[in-house]
Amino acid sequence: MLNPRALGKPSKKNIQVMSRDTYKYELRDGNRVVYVGITNDLNRRESEHRAEGMDFTTIHKVGNMTTRSAAEDWETQRIATYKENHGGDRPKYNQNDSGK
Repeated sequence: MLNPRALGKPSKKNIQVMSRDTYKYELRDGNRVVYVGITNDLNRRESEHRAEGMDFTTIHKVGNMTTRSAAEDWETQRIATYKENHGGDRPKYNQNDSGK
C-alpha cells in the first residue's frame, strides 16, 4: 500500500483550513459610499464608527462572509474602484488605499 505522503498529498495534520469569518461592508450616507471596510463583527463595528463620529445612514453587508485574506484583497480593490469612479478620491472616511 502506498503512503499518501509519497504521492504528494498533505496529511490531515498539515492542512490549514481558512475560516470564513470576515464580513465586507460599506457605510453609506443615502446612496453615497462613505467608508469601505471589513470586520468579524458588524454590530460592534457599526457602534464603533458611530462613536467615532462618522456620519452615515446605513451599514451595507457586501456578499457572504469570507476569509480575512480575501476580505483584505476585496477592500483594497473596492477602494481602488471607488477612486477610479470618483476622480481619484477615496470614500469620505477611508484614510488610505488599503483600508488599514
